[in-house]
Amino acid sequence: QVQLVESGGDLVQPGGSLRLSCAASGSSFSINRMGWYRQAPGKQRELVAVIASGGITNYADSVKGRFTISRDNAKNMVYLQMNSLKPEDTAVYYCTNMLTSWGRGTQVTVSS
Repeated sequence: QVQLVESGGDLVQPGGSLRLSCAASGSSFSINRMGWYRQAPGKQRELVAVIASGGITNYADSVKGRFTISRDNAKNMVYLQMNSLKPEDTAVYYCTNMLTSWGRGTQVTVSS
């Protein structure tokens, strides 16, 4: 079982930036796709970004050009760099191995 722990969520003003981190345990990290989802109050959880083991990435249309997902296989880490943040980016952000493992989430609030 892979364990995932997110960090980096915070309160930030519109237009600001944050970097989320996800620390993963488990020997199979480097071969798995990894992803970030988010869930805003009253809304369904939605996919934000995915990164394959080789580094190929995909993004939701709503974050393309603003968010960047990356990974460090040597450190078992996944990151989500979020720039030009908008109030509609406010949500709990979850890290997942795109299989059965999820973190507990980290809160991102974009507000002035």
